[in-house]
Amino acid sequence: MSSRLESPLQAAAGAAPAAAAANVAGAVPRTGFGVLGAISFAHFLNDMMQSLILAIYPLLKASFALSFAQIGLITLTYQISASLLQPAIGLYTDRHPQPNSLAVGMGFTLCGLLLLGFAPSFGFVLLAAALVGTGSSIFHPESSRVARMASGGRHGLAQSLFQVGGNAGSAVGPLLAAAIILPHGQRSVAWFSLAALLAIVVLRQVGVWYRARQRAAASKPRATPSSLPRGAIRRAMLVLMLLVFSKYFYMASITSYFTFYLMHRFALSVQAAQLYLFVFLFAVAAGTVLGGPIGDRIGRKRVIWFSILGVAPFTLALPYADLAWTGVLAAIIGFVLASAFSAILVFAQELVPDKVGAVSGLFFGFAFGMGGIAAAVLGWFADLYGIEAVYQACAFFPLLGVLTVLLPDQRGGHLARR
Repeated sequence: MSSRLESPLQAAAGAAPAAAAANVAGAVPRTGFGVLGAISFAHFLNDMMQSLILAIYPLLKASFALSFAQIGLITLTYQISASLLQPAIGLYTDRHPQPNSLAVGMGFTLCGLLLLGFAPSFGFVLLAAALVGTGSSIFHPESSRVARMASGGRHGLAQSLFQVGGNAGSAVGPLLAAAIILPHGQRSVAWFSLAALLAIVVLRQVGVWYRARQRAAASKPRATPSSLPRGAIRRAMLVLMLLVFSKYFYMASITSYFTFYLMHRFALSVQAAQLYLFVFLFAVAAGTVLGGPIGDRIGRKRVIWFSILGVAPFTLALPYADLAWTGVLAAIIGFVLASAFSAILVFAQELVPDKVGAVSGLFFGFAFGMGGIAAAVLGWFADLYGIEAVYQACAFFPLLGVLTVLLPDQRGGHLARR
């Protein structure tokens, strides 16, 4: 892709469609950093708004007298609504691309935030979480496809840039919640609907570029299926999903309950505990930047080895650390674990290169679903055995990274037969 395509703002101005078609037809694709920047920024806004739900759990718990199990049910509602639609949306858009769906999905998030700000009861909180989750289920498959289309062949780099936007948004969300929502109350959540409006504007412009790119690519042959046997592909996909399970089960313990753990064990205030959560989420954003480009260079299988199994010593140490070391270990865990998802997603896309949308939807959906189920299970577990027991039990999940040995090898960045 030519550098002329790098700005979706040019596309929105009206000059891009014809220029895009001409440039995309060129023989040497280039990485469209402008498009990647726009879709990453939209991902930042999307995940920042989603993280507000998690960040205001202490406020909701106090306002509606919720148990840990009910807190887990909020996460489950959000995550399930964010997961069930994604594979179907990805499969449909593989056959019928929908450039406008990006902005439409953000509209669901906007409605969810407004409802969350004025929810009078726990039932309405669940409905608001479901609307935000539905917006996410529409956003992620198509935006991941846009990132791959703009990659210029550097798929790991493109996914990392896309993912780091979301991770940065997730990190900023708790800070904004601590600074704005917790002091001013539940209704201040509605102000964040302005971020959804901004995201809709950006995604409308990305959609114009997307439509032009699709027209130019219509005359080109579709991606060919993988040369690996079907049995090997199915086995590799199962292993990748188990690795996603291990990552997101552990991540759910941090995103949903880390503030409660810090408040209980070290007697921190809500705001102070949110800062530690920010440290973890910022480390996740920083680690995400490196995972994709390194995978492009040394192979995604090696990155998966390091990200999943390599984090186990730190997760095993976390439940027994003092406050200072808890902050250090949380940062290390976030940084190391972060690179896993980009590497796993691109690995899966290379397994089934002719169904990028379906694969993206499947893995995003599965990740969200596992996160929701984990939050509900861990909430029940915390009610029974205490919040500290959650981290003692979850510390062992990264050991599932040993399953990486079952993945097919790569040669020159591409999957190869054994």
